[in-house]
Amino acid sequence: MPRVETGACFCGAIAAAMDGEPFWICYDHDDDCRRAIGSPLTIWVGYRPSQFRLLKGTPKAFSRTPGVVRTFCPECGSSIGYSDEGLPDELYLTIGFFDRPEGLRPQAHAYWNLRLPWVDFADKLPRIDRYSRKRDRKFGNPRDR
Repeated sequence: MPRVETGACFCGAIAAAMDGEPFWICYDHDDDCRRAIGSPLTIWVGYRPSQFRLLKGTPKAFSRTPGVVRTFCPECGSSIGYSDEGLPDELYLTIGFFDRPEGLRPQAHAYWNLRLPWVDFADKLPRIDRYSRKRDRKFGNPRDR
């Protein structure tokens, strides 16, 4: 039976199902994401948009960085995910949106050079100072905002 993950915001107004395996799971130490999520770092879980099924509610969208659209619950403010024009056919959901996040193990650290100085990991995962995915250069780098 194919893998299906479910997720919901804090108040339950937004719910979704994600069909199949995520293609990428990564710690993110980027300061933009830190502000958007309200946490020292997050873990993004990557799916294809076709794997994402909205079951309940309508997320609100916001963009501060050209080409990057973040979604969140308009009722409770919980972060849901983001899409990036420079990463076509990729949708990233925050680990906090998942009902059972314990089965979603990160594969790398992105923006390692932007981590908070007191954040330390003993893992042996790759530490990448920029995006962990190959991003289309024609969209620029959000770090250069």
